[in-house]
Amino acid sequence: MIHITDAMVEAAVSAADARAVLADAFLSFGRQEAAMQARIRSEAGGVKLSTLGAVIPGQEVVGAKVYTTIKGQFSFVILLFSSVDGRALATFDAGAITRLRTAGCSVIAAQHLARPESSTLAVFGSGLLGRAHAVQLAGAFPLRRVLLVSRSGDPALAADLEAACGVPTRIASVVEAATEADIVVTASRSPTALFSGDLLKPGSFVAAVGSSLSNTRELDDRAMARAALVAVEWRDQSLCEAGDLVLADPEALPPEKIVELGEILAGKVRGRTGDDEITIYKSVGVGLQDIALAGLAYRLIVGG
Repeated sequence: MIHITDAMVEAAVSAADARAVLADAFLSFGRQEAAMQARIRSEAGGVKLSTLGAVIPGQEVVGAKVYTTIKGQFSFVILLFSSVDGRALATFDAGAITRLRTAGCSVIAAQHLARPESSTLAVFGSGLLGRAHAVQLAGAFPLRRVLLVSRSGDPALAADLEAACGVPTRIASVVEAATEADIVVTASRSPTALFSGDLLKPGSFVAAVGSSLSNTRELDDRAMARAALVAVEWRDQSLCEAGDLVLADPEALPPEKIVELGEILAGKVRGRTGDDEITIYKSVGVGLQDIALAGLAYRLIVGG
């Protein structure tokens, strides 16, 4: 058994290859050919331990991600096994995998729920997660500008993001970003909604990826009410962890509006059906993503 570092993953796994294996994993889950373990959190003395996992026979892998949260900082490790003979294959640092899989699944969702001609991206949050989304979305959509909303308002952050994604980027206000963007990414740690859903442009797509806590939300009831659908990775986990869903007024977000990404990929439910529809993808992060990407990284780095 070997240990695979973040640097090894970044060198070996392309965003396109990551999206392909993630789409395959969610398609398998949508067909009930893969399974997930929901996140379990344990906490004492301000130290939190979280675990989640998946079984993906079609990709011949099974495993779990374990991580700590201390003073708001995360440290991840993935343990990967073979689903063929049960052997422990590798351990992973998993920071790179976490960033790659979160942005990759947002792109997969966008490819089914955003308008193909989307040209303006708004990113709420200037951290690594927002950056990863801008880079992957720039490779998948004909973006002509990126509007960055950051609490600091530092133009250097926009310049750095522009260098990473190759699309003209500037600092924007909350109102400008929400009203002008075709694709909105919320990658913040805000405990309350970032903007009024009334601001969203008809036909826009929102990827809300900043939180997996039941008591925080980035989107308000107006955003949920205006959305034609809200896609999630897995109802069982999302309806427990996603404050955007847990805190929503049932009249704004009735159960039938919530669909799973795997169901869309498997053709069981519809994606976008009209140019003016507002669509939302709410991510909390699930074990299926981590184990699928760990399996891909293992095959590319070790072989087999």
